[in-house]
Amino acid sequence: MALTHNLGFPRIGARRELKLALEAYWRGDINEERLQTTAAELRKQHWILQREAGIDLIPVGDFALYDQMLNMTALLGAGPARFNADSGEVDLDLYFAMARGTPGQPAMEMTKWFDTNYHYIVPEFDARTEFRIASSQLFREVAEAKALGISPKVVLIGPLTYLYLGKETEPGFNRLDLLTRLLPVYREILARLASLGVEWVQIDEPLLALDLDNDWLSRLDHAYAALDATGTKRPKLLLATYFEAVDNHAARLKKLPVDGLHIDLCRAPHQLDIFLDNYPAGKVLSLGVIDGRNVWRADLAQAFSILSRAQAIVGERLWIAPSCSLLHCPVDLELETRLDGEIKNWLAFSAQKLKEVSTLGRGLDQGENAIRESLDAAAEARQERRDSPRIHSPVMQERLQSLTHNDSGRASPFPVRQLLQRRRFQLPLLPTTTIGSFPQTPEIRQARAAFRKGELGNLQYLEAMRNEIRFAIKKQEEIGLDVLVHGEPERNDMVEYFGEQLWGYAFTENGWVQSYGSRCVKPPILYGDIYRPEPMTVDWIQYAQSQTEKPVKGMLTGPITMLMWSFVRDDQARSLTALQLALAIRDEVADLERAGIGIIQIDEPAFREGLPLKKADWNGYFQWAVEAFRVASSGVKDDTQIHTHMCYSEFNDILPAIADMGADVITIETSRSRMELLDGFGHFKYPNEIGPGVYDIHSPRIPDTAEMLELLEKACLVINPKQLWVNPDCGLKTRGWTETVTALERMVEAARLLRARLDISQAETC
Repeated sequence: MALTHNLGFPRIGARRELKLALEAYWRGDINEERLQTTAAELRKQHWILQREAGIDLIPVGDFALYDQMLNMTALLGAGPARFNADSGEVDLDLYFAMARGTPGQPAMEMTKWFDTNYHYIVPEFDARTEFRIASSQLFREVAEAKALGISPKVVLIGPLTYLYLGKETEPGFNRLDLLTRLLPVYREILARLASLGVEWVQIDEPLLALDLDNDWLSRLDHAYAALDATGTKRPKLLLATYFEAVDNHAARLKKLPVDGLHIDLCRAPHQLDIFLDNYPAGKVLSLGVIDGRNVWRADLAQAFSILSRAQAIVGERLWIAPSCSLLHCPVDLELETRLDGEIKNWLAFSAQKLKEVSTLGRGLDQGENAIRESLDAAAEARQERRDSPRIHSPVMQERLQSLTHNDSGRASPFPVRQLLQRRRFQLPLLPTTTIGSFPQTPEIRQARAAFRKGELGNLQYLEAMRNEIRFAIKKQEEIGLDVLVHGEPERNDMVEYFGEQLWGYAFTENGWVQSYGSRCVKPPILYGDIYRPEPMTVDWIQYAQSQTEKPVKGMLTGPITMLMWSFVRDDQARSLTALQLALAIRDEVADLERAGIGIIQIDEPAFREGLPLKKADWNGYFQWAVEAFRVASSGVKDDTQIHTHMCYSEFNDILPAIADMGADVITIETSRSRMELLDGFGHFKYPNEIGPGVYDIHSPRIPDTAEMLELLEKACLVINPKQLWVNPDCGLKTRGWTETVTALERMVEAARLLRARLDISQAETC
């Protein structure tokens, strides 16, 4: 019998119930008991949904109030010393303090989970770090599941991945040295789970999809030998890998003393053969054949063929699963009542993907004829999608054919452009600006909702948004910012807003996916060729510019971020889709320039997210991703200044590609790392201008002027002040106006103080 299982389920809730409860708790509107009750109810709903979908082994431990890596930090008692509790249990406010900061302490660093748009809280390690079982939450959840009759498969982040994704907080220390302290605590956790009757533990080691040096690989053997040490009472272990091929480690993984392996056949279908070759007797092989990161219906016939071939070799030891956790997919397609019926028939969300897994399991157990109807329906939907006239745009095909090499480069080199731009804008040393958005107040959201429902007419909506723009411009002038933004009151999301105005996109009502904590995004579905029928932002930016003498930035989302933060079509190369998006953005840039807008920001926060996990594949990605940005940004005059923004990324290994993008100014997240991320720009001698974020907008904590000034002074040690801009880490849409004004006033004052200390001779050597 082929067993079905799931690697993880979205925890935010089909209607973002967890988000609403978290934010109510943080505001003080509900107490901890109410929050925990909501969380427990969501876990129950999700477990029952998976059981009713026909999943045999259901994950427990994949739920988190903020982040699964933070959960491991809490479980292991590995929080930073400044946050450590004296009690044997990590209390809730301590847990959230690590993620969000407190008035007296910054939050822990946050960065992208591999090549996804999910952000995790980075564990912090030093030579004094000790581990212990410091939280009982996981064990309580096991008891909850068993009380419902659920057969739990507990999910843990593996010890190597946990250490690898952390950071050292003291020079010269190697976090890998902590492995010998960490493994005994993992053994204790496994023993405790065994005592609770847990039969299987899924231990996630996605670091195996990366390029690892011998130090880490050799410790893998040691770690799992230690977990299997004589006398250790433990459940069976399923070592799970995902997001990329691990066939280069196949021989090593087959020898590990674990009871099963999971591999991702959606991202890396070619790796199956090497695992099937001499696969160890008695060891489970779990195949991820349903895509856990996209929303298209599976080719069930192809998946069934793959599974049948594997079953002929490993027999009943074959397990069937999604490729990875379904954290990266919306919950349930059935909630989409307004989605176009033809497009809806092409899709599968998490609930539907579980049914696909179950269908395949039933087919392997009962024979292909038992699932013939499902196989035929899936094949018919895929054929209808291929044949649909909505997929292909002759206009876009003509644009692609007319592209030339000159379309992906500025007319003059940066030093020439820089001189012309400085003459045009007359900005001071250390010019101040923001990243784009300002607080999305309840009034703004209510106006947008009323407009969508038809309760607010076009003129009423226009005036409501213009009022918000006027307010934002006035506030920025009062604060003293040098380059202003219109505040984006009309925008629901930086990708969805543009997608709604482009042909080739579809949109959902409840297609929410967690980005971090309570922050959710609703990625649009990019199903066909892209076409921009008319300008998307020009009227709003022109109106904002009419309200001030200071320059106002035009704000656009770049082609790579549009690609990465959408559920993108899988019927053509991503490079081609990116180029289509670039052409649409290029047209918008040209219209903004014609309207007199001299500074245009094309945000690419997802640029590094698109980077393949294997370095051997990087150059191919850089080639088409950089070209897409250059096509989008290069059709302007020399005195038009192009900005871009990137956030929560490790930049050092991609700096040449960032420089090749050719943006005149780049703004980046650096405050959580205390400007550490800026070091690479200094070593690389980044040639253009740069704005390192001086405060973290993802935390409610507002640093004082002295702290921002200190960060700017650190930046001056790396980058010539003549190249520096001053700005927050990211957009301000999630913050309130009171904290926003206070923070920006302090930021402007920090820039003013440093400006006053610098004369030209100092600036050359600072």
